[in-house]
Amino acid sequence: MTTPNALPQIGFIGTGNIGQPIIRSMLRAGYPVAVWNRTPARYADLVAAGATATATPRELAAKSDILCAMLVEAAHLDALLDGNDGILAGVKPGSIFIDMATSGPRHAQWLEGVFAKKSVAALDVPVQGGVKAAVDATLTVMAGGSKEAFDRALPLLQSIGKKIVYVGGAGSGQLTKLCHQVVLAVTLEAIAEAFALAKTFGADQAAVHEVLSNGLASGPIFKNSAHRIATRDWTPGRPMWLYEKDGVNLAETLAGTSMDLPIAREVFERIHKVVEGGSGDRDEMVLYTLLDPG
Repeated sequence: MTTPNALPQIGFIGTGNIGQPIIRSMLRAGYPVAVWNRTPARYADLVAAGATATATPRELAAKSDILCAMLVEAAHLDALLDGNDGILAGVKPGSIFIDMATSGPRHAQWLEGVFAKKSVAALDVPVQGGVKAAVDATLTVMAGGSKEAFDRALPLLQSIGKKIVYVGGAGSGQLTKLCHQVVLAVTLEAIAEAFALAKTFGADQAAVHEVLSNGLASGPIFKNSAHRIATRDWTPGRPMWLYEKDGVNLAETLAGTSMDLPIAREVFERIHKVVEGGSGDRDEMVLYTLLDPG
């Protein structure tokens, strides 16, 4: 247990491209952080920076006041929950579990129920901004779950992000992230179609880019990726395959409801087509090649 003036003990599962810099930000803020990964080499640098290694998810959970996870797939987290060495075998009543990865809202609601049986509050807290924002501790953080648990976790979240917003009950963090990804995906398709239109009817794409860069059509996605079309440079900034999970999450969220998002659904189908065609590791703007294979 922490004393009134002590920072809570943090546990962190998942030391990948985003998890590593998040952990470093927590360490810089003075938090004691223990880590676990299936591959110990993935956290050796973190231990050198002050983190503590643990042998199993159970050991990590047992010592954590706030346990965080940042894993690529929800299934990877689910596989660590049960069993003698699993998270649920060690997690402490009264602690907080935070899933920082991107998954579906329904999965977040399920996790809340699973952890509630252990008297643990579960928050779904996906982040936005990518590796650079994680390194700079300027992530945008959206949180769903118990407001009381969010308030307890807020100082920790402030150590990793510049904008932290509580958006509602369980699943609301993941729902907000899904809304964000829908806007990104549809915007990519709009940019692709605009530049295909320009080329088809004889306008110089580089000149069109110059004009649009100075109008209302310009924005972060446009600035990051649209310039690649004229030069057909698909060297990845953000790879196309990352959007595959969003399409799955959207389909699962809408399943069993009367809601249909026809434009978003079609764009995610097009993204899947690009990935299936072998271009998933290329930049997100490779979506353009469906309109202009070149």
